Amino acid sequence: MRTILSVCITLALATAAWAQPQEKSFSTTHKHGVKTAPPPPIARRGEVQGAIPTGVRGGNPLQMLNPKAPAKYGTWVQNTSFDPNVPGKWKGIKLFEIVF
Repeated sequence: MRTILSVCITLALATAAWAQPQEKSFSTTHKHGVKTAPPPPIARRGEVQGAIPTGVRGGNPLQMLNPKAPAKYGTWVQNTSFDPNVPGKWKGIKLFEIVF
């Protein structure tokens, strides 16, 4: 069992050492030397909110469970969905939310 584990680790290290960073270049010319215009920019992307993105952006997701956590982790109200028919009644947790 140890032999298989050591072989796997050796192969993983050899693969990582063999891999070389590749240059990514964007060429605006075709084969025949004709220049083309760059693609238009994306107009607007939706903002991603929710419990999981907030935890990832904050750096320490376990701080979201801490009641005395700093303000950068937000409050429980920001990631809670409420029932529109019953004021004050919560329905669930917003794990991912895309705001346009």
